[in-house]
Amino acid sequence: MASFTITVNGTDHTVDVPAEMPLLWVLRDLLGFTGTKFGCGKGLCGSCTVHVNGSATRSCLLPISAAAGEKIVTIEGLSPDGSHPLQIAWDEMNVSQCGYCQAGQIMNAAALLQENPNPTVEEIDQIQSGNLCRCGTYQRIRAAIQRATEIA
Repeated sequence: MASFTITVNGTDHTVDVPAEMPLLWVLRDLLGFTGTKFGCGKGLCGSCTVHVNGSATRSCLLPISAAAGEKIVTIEGLSPDGSHPLQIAWDEMNVSQCGYCQAGQIMNAAALLQENPNPTVEEIDQIQSGNLCRCGTYQRIRAAIQRATEIA
């Protein structure tokens, strides 16, 4: 066990855990940020996507030892009041069905829009292709990302 400090949604948290514990479990089980979901545990589905220093990162693969000292943003910290353009667009476009992948989808899209505020359909499809949706709402996800560019 070791002590690690991470900044999550602007607040410092210190945890005593094994160095190899994935950030996902620190966020969910120890800190209570349950918007970040466990999907595959292998970094393939994207349900666990958070921002680490502004970059979309699979939290199931990142050990806490590598996250120490970094700035982490979860879906809860993207916009606590739901006013982020992606959150508004997600509601307007009625994207969610089961909702399981949605936090990861939104966090991945938010990182895209930070880098490229006006992506093409091809760029959206390319960047979102690593985030799987069990319900198949890909067309609504794409439409919501495009709508978010208009709201921003």
